Amino acid sequence: MRAYIVKRLLLIPVTIFGITFITFGVMKLAPGDPSQLVRGQASGGNVQATQANIESLNEWKKERHLDRHWVVQYGFWLRDLCNGDLGRSFLPPRQKVWALIWDRLPITLILNAISFILIYLVALPIGIIGGARQFTLWDRVTTVVVFLLYSLPAFWVATLMLANLCPPFPTSGYHGSSIAELGFFSWLWKWTLHLVLPIACMTYAGFAFISRQMRSSLLEQIRQDFIRTARAKGLAERVVVLRHACRNALIPIVTLFGSLLPELFSGAIIIEQVFSIPGMGQQFFLAISERDYPVIMGIETVSAVLTLVGILVSDLLYVAVNPAISYD
Repeated sequence: MRAYIVKRLLLIPVTIFGITFITFGVMKLAPGDPSQLVRGQASGGNVQATQANIESLNEWKKERHLDRHWVVQYGFWLRDLCNGDLGRSFLPPRQKVWALIWDRLPITLILNAISFILIYLVALPIGIIGGARQFTLWDRVTTVVVFLLYSLPAFWVATLMLANLCPPFPTSGYHGSSIAELGFFSWLWKWTLHLVLPIACMTYAGFAFISRQMRSSLLEQIRQDFIRTARAKGLAERVVVLRHACRNALIPIVTLFGSLLPELFSGAIIIEQVFSIPGMGQQFFLAISERDYPVIMGIETVSAVLTLVGILVSDLLYVAVNPAISYD
């Protein structure tokens, strides 16, 4: 086990290098440039896009070696990354990328953590009951309902919610007042009202996906010989399903855990944009729109690291789910 963990940890830097190199190259080969965008804003009458900002941006580009070939730029960026520096945003006031991430991270973590907890609390029981009672009325109804939910685009559902459910729910999914201004219970109620719609949009599709994965995995395990043996021993059906079948059926669900960490970090880009939530998803969308390369690379790098760590954690959780699995 220890040798396996060390080997996987040693592969992380190599994988990060490949991911960041490809991302940096694709980003640089895309048409557009931050200075051109600022000039366009200045010609359109944007007060913030002054000539001083353009000249300052050009000086910043030279200072950060952004006037050279993109491979050379990547080398300097990689050197700064090894020193723990993700650079500064191109947009005024040129805030550090780490500061931008930490400012917007809490609201994204809250939204995604609540949505993932709700998804698994609802989807796993639906999938287990559907697998244990195949072709019953419950199974048919839940199958139709979850596939219907899975087919609805999130941006369309969010737009309908904004048009028909506001009020009573606010149009923006974030409330910035502090506890000192409102009191704890008023603050908690305000937060709840602001989070209902975005969390609903982030969870309904997950119900279908996770429950269908759990159902199909459980059905596959129920047909195995060891389940037939457990039933022949006279064990109750509940014990057979929950204790024997579910443990192996959870392996695909554990595999999906590898995607949880990066999604908790990066957030739901569409949902945060529709509901005007100042989280990581909205920041990433803004960075792409404004060609803010340091912010894009910073978010992508942290997301890549969390993806690799999540995959490693999910591999190690296989042993907890099924002790028969060994990495020796």
